[in-house]
Amino acid sequence: MNKLHVLIVDDEWNVRNLLRIYLTKNGFEVKEAKNGSEGVQLAEQHSFDLIILDVMMPDMDGWEVCQKIRETKNTPILMLTARTETKDKVKGLTMGVDDYLVKPFDSDELIARVFALIRRSSISQIPVPKVITYLDLTIDPEGRQVLVKDQPIDLTPKEFELLLVLAEQPRRAYQREDLLQKVWGSDYFGDFRTVDTHVKNIREKVRKAGLSFNPIQTVWGVGYKFQWTDGRK
Repeated sequence: MNKLHVLIVDDEWNVRNLLRIYLTKNGFEVKEAKNGSEGVQLAEQHSFDLIILDVMMPDMDGWEVCQKIRETKNTPILMLTARTETKDKVKGLTMGVDDYLVKPFDSDELIARVFALIRRSSISQIPVPKVITYLDLTIDPEGRQVLVKDQPIDLTPKEFELLLVLAEQPRRAYQREDLLQKVWGSDYFGDFRTVDTHVKNIREKVRKAGLSFNPIQTVWGVGYKFQWTDGRK
């Protein structure tokens, strides 16, 4: 069985060393980057199953590193942070962070989150070939691309998966809990606000791209559904 590969991006040697010890004991191959620039370079040059990324770094912070990686890669990102404020977590989710781990962390929780992220990522990469077209909106599951008026828009991996889940069953109203399980997995540690944040981001991005309708409808007292009428192609 091939080993799983993890990239650690952190400017503190003691943190990198601790992470490397925990990960290698659990069978992972590990590469390390001591700053954000080096982390972006390694992420572009190699294929990783997971990236562990520190928020606070001197040359390029974790937010900027995440943005640059997301331009070319859908690799799961676990963010390390000493902050627990909701606004910081929401900021990360909008940029494509998949999960958070607060410092100081427990080794068992670290490994559990790492395996959970990789497992969810492998499931989400199963291709769904059917292209969904509704008015000026096109969702290409195999190419993992969303088009508005034939122009691609930039959705994060989780935003794409959330929109796809809703669009595949446009008549169904999903509860937030159902969407969390389908998109983030049953072992996700976050709460329902994660869904609300991603829905808000999707709506804003398609609106700015010129879409004439809101693709995600709020079903009060339930959750969300795809905006669907008999005009669907």
